Amino acid sequence: MSPRSPKAGPEAWLASLALAAICLISLGNVVVRYATDASFAFTEEYSVFLLVVMTFAGAAVAARSNQHIRIELIEHRLPASWLPLLYVLQWAASLLVLAIAVWYGAIFAFEEYEWESLSPGLGLPNWIYVIWLPVLCGAMMIRLTQNLIDRLRGRDNAQAEEEHYES
Repeated sequence: MSPRSPKAGPEAWLASLALAAICLISLGNVVVRYATDASFAFTEEYSVFLLVVMTFAGAAVAARSNQHIRIELIEHRLPASWLPLLYVLQWAASLLVLAIAVWYGAIFAFEEYEWESLSPGLGLPNWIYVIWLPVLCGAMMIRLTQNLIDRLRGRDNAQAEEEHYES
């Protein structure tokens, strides 16, 4: 997978970095706990945050590469002339759900910032953790739209990657 292909976009790098950080934090905590009978206080809070980032970033990658969860039974049974309508309906339903998540996530992040809420474990500002929800949902919306355009043009994932790499 080349760095310029759609699958290796910023979301893929972010998900990979989040996973690597989770592994390093958890490994460090286990080593310190067995060596000293104490543990790092920040590991749980950071690991949960990084797991959420990894999940949403991975969902954006899946949306771009047409690997998101959907019911394909209808897609495989419809005549080819109806597929563009189905693709648009799938896209619209996904966008509606993600737009709601962006809207309420942004309101929640702003309220956390405004109220100066602190995280329970480390006492860091909560908005730092929460702001990633609307940002990564927005990334998924962009990737879903790119995927819709590719599907409406009749390109599969390999063709879309090849054309993207050549441009």
